Amino acid sequence: MRKLTGIGVVAVTSTLLLAGCSAGGTDDGDGGDGGGAEIVIWTDAEREEGITAAAAAFEEETGATVTLVQKNFEDLRPDFIAQVPTGEGPDITVGAHDWLGSLVAAGVVDTIDIGDAAEGFQQVALDAMTYDGQLYALPYSLETIALVQNTALVGEEAPATWDEMIQRGLESGAERPFVINTAGETGDGYTMYGFQTSFGAPVFVQDESGSYTSEIGMAGPEGEAFAQWLHSQGSAGTGYISTTVDYDINNELFNSGAAPFTIQGPWAISAYPDVDVAVNPIPTAGGETAAPFVGVQGFYLSAQSENALLAQEFIVNYLATEEAQRALHEADPRLPALTSLAEEYSSDPLLAGFLASAQNGVPMPSIPEMGLVWEFWNAAEAQIINGADPATTWSQMISDIEGALSE
Repeated sequence: MRKLTGIGVVAVTSTLLLAGCSAGGTDDGDGGDGGGAEIVIWTDAEREEGITAAAAAFEEETGATVTLVQKNFEDLRPDFIAQVPTGEGPDITVGAHDWLGSLVAAGVVDTIDIGDAAEGFQQVALDAMTYDGQLYALPYSLETIALVQNTALVGEEAPATWDEMIQRGLESGAERPFVINTAGETGDGYTMYGFQTSFGAPVFVQDESGSYTSEIGMAGPEGEAFAQWLHSQGSAGTGYISTTVDYDINNELFNSGAAPFTIQGPWAISAYPDVDVAVNPIPTAGGETAAPFVGVQGFYLSAQSENALLAQEFIVNYLATEEAQRALHEADPRLPALTSLAEEYSSDPLLAGFLASAQNGVPMPSIPEMGLVWEFWNAAEAQIINGADPATTWSQMISDIEGALSE
């Protein structure tokens, strides 16, 4: 029950870089017979296998050529931004949704229209790939964090609230009722975000389309209420949340049975070989649904593609299919963004738990402004956990972020 093979893990990619070519060629203009045309797709090693079958079918049915160029995942974004304007980039690249703001700002991605296929994808995945109300990429996978619990100590049933979780943790007889990574003294707003949103304090406000605005959502009484709660669980209160805990210490405490509950992602499950685990949505601390950040991966269309119609056809009619999405999942197992596959694979109880958490979640903001938030946000949380006045510290954090945004 504790096994979750590969799901959500960003594996180390091969350093092999296959010889590729530019996104050049002649667009026949009708998106149909692509004889003589070429589309170039950048991918990492994990996704290449999943794309291959769709590429072969596309070549057979259109007469076009699909060239897959393998790159290390960490090189995809900077190379895409650098090479698309020169005409040396691909027609399509795989990538993470939180690249979207920088890709739009650089003018290197185009919008896509997946039509009725959108109905088959989970809304949080579509929202993640949406910017200013426009869809820019086809999603295919999700990842998020959730409540992970030691079934031998606290059973499999999900606690609904923070207080219930703590009570069950205390009754388990473990050294501590709960443990969470704060990245030590650095602070970790990402891992803490589910609790923050349960107070109704999102980092940025989303508009009706699901796109993030630059309006800070964690100012005001809701954010201050979260700060007060965080203070009450830190060194000046219960001590259940501590800046002595980083990622590795968190995992050691949970795996040793010193704590029966933690908040972690699927990438950490392999660190718990001594524990039978259950995975559930994060319990609420503030009364509203705990909505952790969700990461989404998908396929972007180059703004400079010379075969844009063919590339769009490949995305919509070949990559958006259940067959292709299944191949991608089997090549690199992650939570599927396609609802039918997510439901199918939810027979795995651990995947089902992470999926339930993701369905409660919200996309991590992809807007450029998010890059200005982390340092102030993480530091303020660490200070509050260590006993700093919550109202003053939170208010100063908001002022610092607003100042950074206005520069």
